[in-house]
Amino acid sequence: MMRQLGDVIPLPVSVRPDPSADFRIAPDVSVGAGGEAAAVADELAVLLRQATGFAVPRVAGAAPIHLVVEEDAAKSPEHYRLDVTAGGVTLRAPTAQGLFAGLQTFRQLLPAETGTAPMNIPGGRIEDEPRFPYRGAMLDLARHFYAPADLRSYIDTIAQFKINHLHLHLTDDQGWRLEIAGWPLLTEVSGGEGTGVDGAGPGFLTAREYTDLVAYAATRFVTIVPEIDLPGHVNAVQFAYPELTADGVPVQQRVDAEVGYSSLPIGKEITYTFVEDVIRTVAELTPGPYLHIGGDEAFSTTAEDYRTFMSRVLPLAGKYGKRAIGWHEMAAVDLPASAIPQYWRIEPADDGVARAAAAGHQVIMSPADRSYLDMKYDESSPLGLDWAGLVSVERSYDWDPADRLPGVPEESLLGVEAPLWSETLRSLSDVQFMAFPRLPAIAEIGWTPRAARDWRSLRRRLAAFGPRWEAQGVNFHRSAEIDWS
Repeated sequence: MMRQLGDVIPLPVSVRPDPSADFRIAPDVSVGAGGEAAAVADELAVLLRQATGFAVPRVAGAAPIHLVVEEDAAKSPEHYRLDVTAGGVTLRAPTAQGLFAGLQTFRQLLPAETGTAPMNIPGGRIEDEPRFPYRGAMLDLARHFYAPADLRSYIDTIAQFKINHLHLHLTDDQGWRLEIAGWPLLTEVSGGEGTGVDGAGPGFLTAREYTDLVAYAATRFVTIVPEIDLPGHVNAVQFAYPELTADGVPVQQRVDAEVGYSSLPIGKEITYTFVEDVIRTVAELTPGPYLHIGGDEAFSTTAEDYRTFMSRVLPLAGKYGKRAIGWHEMAAVDLPASAIPQYWRIEPADDGVARAAAAGHQVIMSPADRSYLDMKYDESSPLGLDWAGLVSVERSYDWDPADRLPGVPEESLLGVEAPLWSETLRSLSDVQFMAFPRLPAIAEIGWTPRAARDWRSLRRRLAAFGPRWEAQGVNFHRSAEIDWS
């Protein structure tokens, strides 16, 4: 059965079907675009070749399927309008980023199976733009490392749901995953064999591999957000460089999953030399606007030392041209004007986030009991943890970021993010199993107007997406909540 115009994830803002105006893709179909639209048009042509087996050239002039950038500063850069008539398909947007968002909608109107030509695209108009500008996924590389090819594959999959930020948790007690010039032992010692939880996740990104990954993500309009977790979660740092301990005595390598026991020495100047070297290097390697400095679970750092550390370190992000993001604990201190707390707590608490929002700070919502993709789906889940509870697909969808924390209204929200920690994961297949189908649910919360969201509708649309994941080789969880038949 042919898909309906609105059978996509995330659900668009406006869908106006016209059953009398279906467009039939014929063997002579081509994609027309030039200038800023050309790269997105090239990708669309590739998708159509895969789906139909037709040649589908991309041409510079008029064509049955046409993409055009129409600059409009009043619209979101991700705004797009998709018009499907019997005579052709036109995708318009104010930027190439908007065209790419529209492309993700269009590709979901194609059959999941390849080589199914001829085919029809349902007629009508979709006009769409996101609820929030930041819609993120986080992947923990410190507890288990994933090779660049796996990361590119993950980027390809999350971009289909208009996820536009990938937060990489690059450092923790169990491993350090990014090469830093001048501090080679970080990766030689704490990125090598025997690192990661249970010693099962060795590896690291060289500066060149990281740069290439950032560039690849940009072709999918995904911004990489690197995290260097400070001042806690630093046993891997101190294992490599004992001079970064309080007493200069070497620490033991840790491959368990405990948290909160490590801390940089707040009173030693070498701490700040190290931190500034790292922040400067990561900022130089990362063209995106954000740098995540962690800041969570610093149980071995006194409140006074935490304030001292953050007062010196948070401004460094701005010094090197970045906005600092940090887990919500950092809101307990005075923040630079552009800093962004990321809220992960299960229960609302007086932790300074509402005060930061009242002062004009934007907030990212990532409540663990709704958005943490490493939580088990149910008691029988073979992977994951349950400290924040069981997070079914419906539970990951049945909440709203504007209701989560008193004092943090919709206008204070930058967006939402779904973190995936890797203590129990060992492969890209494991990552996929935990992320899908819950990540598309979070993506819809971040994109679709609140009033339009409906669990029954999402269940149906997720079920229809199953064959696409199968065709793409994505190991998704076949939740009993959804009728996959």
